[in-house]
Amino acid sequence: MKVKVQKIDGAKVTGAAGDIELNDAVFGVEPRADILHRIVTWQLEKRRATARPTRERADVARTGKKFGAQKGSGGARHGNRGAPIFIGGGKAHGARKRDFDPSLNKKIRSLGLKMALSTKAKDGLVVVDSLELADIKTKALKGQLDKAGFIGKVLVIDGDAVNDGFRKAAGNLPGINVMPAMGANVYDILNHDTLVLTTDAVAKLEARFALTGGAK
Repeated sequence: MKVKVQKIDGAKVTGAAGDIELNDAVFGVEPRADILHRIVTWQLEKRRATARPTRERADVARTGKKFGAQKGSGGARHGNRGAPIFIGGGKAHGARKRDFDPSLNKKIRSLGLKMALSTKAKDGLVVVDSLELADIKTKALKGQLDKAGFIGKVLVIDGDAVNDGFRKAAGNLPGINVMPAMGANVYDILNHDTLVLTTDAVAKLEARFALTGGAK
């Protein structure tokens, strides 16, 4: 699959660098809604923290021996120090431990990332030559993005590390998110209207599958 390469402001890149050939094994996979749904659900579940459980009556080490007379004390009748009304007693209807750590086969995760990239390759993928900025200012970058016609939420993925100047300039722009190629994931790709890849990011993503046979 051949795609035009442009600059961050939408200007065309001339010469041999103006086109890039995307690997169909990574960017040409037919998406399946069930697999993408499984991976998005898995990612959101992994974000949830494990709830800290409380100790109920069966979990506290308190005496069950009746410690006072049934009558004559002028107070209530009690028979167990583990009751919720006592300090150190078990909590009534306390929080239970819930572990949100589902597992998902690595092959499915790898396939899902390819499908997410392929979905954007059909509609919503832009390849830029680099993220180098002549003027590292938020206002200047916003003008370039508006000129390029980027609308909605935009995810920008660079190579090993995001260009520092671009990251700083984009930090205060709403709807613009940046990450290195290693952080590419199904949820973030599908959760944005436009996916912007640098040529370095394309190379890193294709190498990620070629060297490992999959993705983490």
